[in-house]
Amino acid sequence: MDTIDPFANVPAPLRAAIVARGFEKLTPVQEAVLSSEGSDRNLRISSQTGSGKTLALGLRLASDLIPSADAPSDAYSHAGPRALLITPTRELAVQVAGELRWLLAQIKGVSVEVVTGGSDISRERRALKKSPAVLVGTPGRLLDHIRSGKLDCSSMRQVVLDEADQMLDMGFREELEAILDNLPEDRYSHLVSATFPSAVKRLADGFQKNPLIVEGTRLGEANADIQHVAHLIRPRELEKALVNVLLHSEGERALIFVRRRVDATELTERLSAKGLSAAPFSGELNQMQRTRTLNAFKNGEQKILIATDVAARGIDVPGISMVIHADVPADVENYTHRSGRTGRAGQKGRSILMVPLHLQSRVRRVLSSARVEAQWQPVPSPAQIEKRHTKMFRRDLHEVLSNPDNISEKQNSYAKFLLEQPEERTPEQIIAALLQMAEPAPALQGYSLEKITENSASQRSPRSRDAHGHQGLRKRDLSGSFDVFEINWGTQNGANPSRILSHICRRGNVNRAAVGSISLGPVFSTFEVSDTVSESFEKSSRRPDERDPDLNIRRSKNSSVPKKPRRPKSHRGKGKKSYEGRPKARAGSRG
Repeated sequence: MDTIDPFANVPAPLRAAIVARGFEKLTPVQEAVLSSEGSDRNLRISSQTGSGKTLALGLRLASDLIPSADAPSDAYSHAGPRALLITPTRELAVQVAGELRWLLAQIKGVSVEVVTGGSDISRERRALKKSPAVLVGTPGRLLDHIRSGKLDCSSMRQVVLDEADQMLDMGFREELEAILDNLPEDRYSHLVSATFPSAVKRLADGFQKNPLIVEGTRLGEANADIQHVAHLIRPRELEKALVNVLLHSEGERALIFVRRRVDATELTERLSAKGLSAAPFSGELNQMQRTRTLNAFKNGEQKILIATDVAARGIDVPGISMVIHADVPADVENYTHRSGRTGRAGQKGRSILMVPLHLQSRVRRVLSSARVEAQWQPVPSPAQIEKRHTKMFRRDLHEVLSNPDNISEKQNSYAKFLLEQPEERTPEQIIAALLQMAEPAPALQGYSLEKITENSASQRSPRSRDAHGHQGLRKRDLSGSFDVFEINWGTQNGANPSRILSHICRRGNVNRAAVGSISLGPVFSTFEVSDTVSESFEKSSRRPDERDPDLNIRRSKNSSVPKKPRRPKSHRGKGKKSYEGRPKARAGSRG
């Protein structure tokens, strides 16, 4: 009986590479891209992490990279790249480029290059002179090369916006629009996004004509191999709860999410002080440190990584056993992106939520929107930790005893020698001493946490929570206030709420959710930043900005503004317009 070739529609030069990688079949999103309908359309891919979208994009790009049989030898020569992929972070760009390199390796004359912020720009310029067929990069650095004339866009046939929702969250809308303005009009334009909020839809509608909607994986489907667990905790016991969870899963690779860079650093220090080796991964690290830390996590030297949402967007590490939300996710999109770091490529994983009592209802809403049924469990106790360690030890011992050939003659001889010693030592004492030598007893046995009853939520007292309900890791209590900053940019120089919002998010490395009202003046404007992130925002915004060197941000003299239960809908002061709340980004208008 003839079997159907699952790769029949894959171009010949790519088929061998896919089989060699161990693929047995294509995912739904990959099949959709290869279909007759998807081969000649702009693609709008709605797909969660783990759907195989990177390979799908490579299959689509190959159509403009593989010469036809009757094409002349110079038919595919070009002055610049034929395909451009734009990603939000350097780590994701490197990951995507790596996938495309092995996939496209058998196509003659096709090379893949990466250009990202933080990398050697001189090396990138030399690489661009060689006219790579495929270019992967981050928005800011790509725009730098375009404006300097080093990147020739005239030959580009396809452009991909990967993780578009994340790029908009990071304030890259203007950079994306500027890049798209410099590309040929007769190109194919593809967009990939795990979620499609209104801002992403407006961007997509602005540059895609007649797109084919590809539903790769829906909410709750891509991460079917993930077990979702929620631990209800008292805020003051967060660190102890984290320690217990990590001890209960000792030896497993864990990715812990926090909201702020300072949290990543402080939590790393506090866990390390308790005997747990952890490493921070955030914007506080330079590029070399980030690469070294990520490599240690990938090869297993470092088991615990504490990352901010922004830094972790490029993390693609196989074998992450669990994702831990030390700070609760801001929304369903945030939860989806975080959880997608585990349970990849058919492996099992766990997404563990540390839920402060006062945020229980909000977390339940997020889980419901994500179509996830979480198991609400108590934090592992010291007794459960000890029981699991004993079970793991017995399993390992049984495995060794069941393979006696792996025990050397020297080891057998020494064991016999120890048992025959005339000294008054029992076999139990000898074995215990050997165990202590092989694996000293851990200094930390776990913490006994205060029991949480059904009435606990009503007995709570207000604790660290910012204006958006986020639980912080800092020891100080948060008042729910905003700090006010000012920028030397007003309406006379083209400032509007959307442009200021994009600038301060990029410059200060904060999410839109951390920004309050924006008030425009003719020359100067002011804006609010949640006091939970204002310290790190101020530090980041002080650095010279290569893109807008004349714009300066500083704290306003009237810095602290308590958050009112309800703000007035509008306010007008002399010479100023006030925009309360977070302004919406303007919609694109280009086709």
